[in-house]
Amino acid sequence: MESMTVEQNGINAVPEAERRGKPSDLFWPWAGSNLSLFGVAFGVYIVGLGLGVFPAIVTGALGYVLSFGLVGLVAIAGARTGVPTMTLGRAPFGYQGNKLPAVLSYISNVGWETVLVTLAAQGGAAILGRVAPGIPATTATAVCFAVAALVTIAVGVYGHAMIMVVQRYLTYAFIALTIVYMVLMAPRLGTSLATDAGPGEWVGGVIFAMTLLGLGWVNCGADYSRYLPTSSRPGRVATWTMLGGAVPPIVLLIFGVLLAGGDPKLAEAAAGDPVAALAGALPTWFLLPYLLTAIGGFLAGAIMDIYSSGLTLLALGVPVKRHYAVLIDGVLMVLGGYYLLFVSTSFLATFQAFLAIIGVVMAAWVAVFLVDMWRLRDGGRSYDERLLRPGAPAFNVPGLVSLVVASVVGIGLITSLDPNIAGAVGFLMSEELKAGTFGSANIGVVVALVLGGVLYFAISSLTPRRSRS
Repeated sequence: MESMTVEQNGINAVPEAERRGKPSDLFWPWAGSNLSLFGVAFGVYIVGLGLGVFPAIVTGALGYVLSFGLVGLVAIAGARTGVPTMTLGRAPFGYQGNKLPAVLSYISNVGWETVLVTLAAQGGAAILGRVAPGIPATTATAVCFAVAALVTIAVGVYGHAMIMVVQRYLTYAFIALTIVYMVLMAPRLGTSLATDAGPGEWVGGVIFAMTLLGLGWVNCGADYSRYLPTSSRPGRVATWTMLGGAVPPIVLLIFGVLLAGGDPKLAEAAAGDPVAALAGALPTWFLLPYLLTAIGGFLAGAIMDIYSSGLTLLALGVPVKRHYAVLIDGVLMVLGGYYLLFVSTSFLATFQAFLAIIGVVMAAWVAVFLVDMWRLRDGGRSYDERLLRPGAPAFNVPGLVSLVVASVVGIGLITSLDPNIAGAVGFLMSEELKAGTFGSANIGVVVALVLGGVLYFAISSLTPRRSRS
């Protein structure tokens, strides 16, 4: 079977003879990677902005669709070129200039795969504590961590074909188990959430939802579509990517919002530790299936991250084969996970705050990338391969200037609850703005998105085309 063969393609364009599948196949990897029970907590987070049931569901769903719509647009470039995302970034930023966003993308991917595997281990250990209370907590955590890390690395090493198969069947299992889970929890749901939210809170909900979901995946959009035939219709590539990434989380979002309306105490606990809190309300007979759902949801996201981080390492110029790049990422993931689980007591919050800053940069990045793709590359049809390989122009000044300026402005308009990060962000806001809805919405992410695209469009319009190519 093809899925049992280690993928040999790296960041080269996938040959047409190896292209396969159809755009609807993209639904499964994106659905599987976003069916984590964190989706329930996300609904609680959005309610926390002061929104009632209907506003929270509408704004959250809109934010999910808009943000994963951007991922879908990036995916079109993958289908048309056969090249992964961060390698295509060499066109708008230059061969050397692309290393700035690629480094941040790499840190983001490795960081999130570490966090997800750590959460899988913690969730598994918490539930095993109820199923088999005689197992020491440290032992249970270590076993769950070892299994989670091994599965993530193994699937990442095998590569694209294996991921597409694994994510499809994981999605089937998650959907079935999630339905049972929701039925069991239905008595705790309700709609008793009062709200006096105005336009600011509605806008804040949309922006917050965008940062929670799709904007964290824009740097991976082309990685999973590049094996599709070149003839694949771009609208279908974008639509199936968006549907896979947004629709399953919307279901979990609705559940989280209704849980906040029916059982506020449980919802508050789920916001901090969704796996353990939600497990506490379940009958014992469903704990093992629940364990599989919780761990599997985190691992599905980690698998996507480790595959993309391996491709990004190659885009940085590290001279190794793709599967060895995944092994390097796996070692970093294991070291980071060990630190988070067995050494640190506070690093996780700081690290997640740091990843929020990277999210601003990735928003600016995708704006520049998409403007370049649609304005200068004919929607991905006319990438000059000479821009993507050694010997290409080292720096594309319009792209880099737009990225840096938009990122600085965006970081100045976000906030952080972590005291180690708070002083480095939000420097463009007053204390009143930081304390209000404007601050909690982290509007700097969307500002970076819009400003990055506008700046690149304007500067590249004034730059002679010859200097860009």
